[in-house]
Amino acid sequence: MKYKTLVIILLTITPVVMSAQEKNKQAVVNCPPLRTYTTDQLVFQAGERLTIVANYKWGIINADVGEATMVVSEESFRDTQYFSVRAFATTYKFWDNFFMVRDVYEGHFDTRTLRPIYFHRSIHEGDYKILATMHFNDEDYTIKTFIKRNNNPVQDSVLKAYSCTYDFISLFFNSRNLDFSNLEVGKIFPFSFAIDDEMFNLGYRFVGREEKKIPGLGTFKTLRFAAKLIAGDVFTGENELDIWISDDENRVPLLLQSPIIVGRVSARLSKYANLKYPLTSKIK
Repeated sequence: MKYKTLVIILLTITPVVMSAQEKNKQAVVNCPPLRTYTTDQLVFQAGERLTIVANYKWGIINADVGEATMVVSEESFRDTQYFSVRAFATTYKFWDNFFMVRDVYEGHFDTRTLRPIYFHRSIHEGDYKILATMHFNDEDYTIKTFIKRNNNPVQDSVLKAYSCTYDFISLFFNSRNLDFSNLEVGKIFPFSFAIDDEMFNLGYRFVGREEKKIPGLGTFKTLRFAAKLIAGDVFTGENELDIWISDDENRVPLLLQSPIIVGRVSARLSKYANLKYPLTSKIK
């Protein structure tokens, strides 16, 4: 199981990673216009903390295998205000015997535009290790990357990006702040996603509003989206990833799930703290 698959399983808290469809040699179509936000317009705030539990189901097996926690803070550097988000992903002790995951992610993005500035990840998954850093330049939309895999030398490269290219952390928060006031079933939201030395075009589709029971949390009014998955070691490439987010001012991710080649994986919100608004989407 490759490291990107584990990122998907443990950190699937948005449609971001799973919906990548084409590599960067093809142009992004219809990038959304860049927006600027005031503090009042943001759906999150410094101090927000989300914990997501990853689950694997196959036949009689139905097990929580690990979790990821994401924490938001606000910082400044050289007159630039930015959000700093750190995420930690880990398998539970029992599952460490099969495949241990200890991953750390950090992303910085502008408080007004939510555009990415810096992204770093330190990956330790089984025998595989990687240190990867990306620096974003919005003057010419390029990304400078530095990657060290296991004991190999550091590799550096420059990616030609777009006005809608993000790392997965900044894309997660940008996606939550999209204008959902005039949602129509079937509407597609396109973006570009960069990780390490690769870039993907992606999009997710609005399916509709529905009530959804989230194990351990209750029943919520939700907005449901779907995204197409990459064919690879685990995902078949034929099915879509289903995403449910809270239908309230927080737009917090509640549940994601997708069939894979053997079984099904899902990720659900298990804990939350310091949300900006009351979680009014909860019915019971």
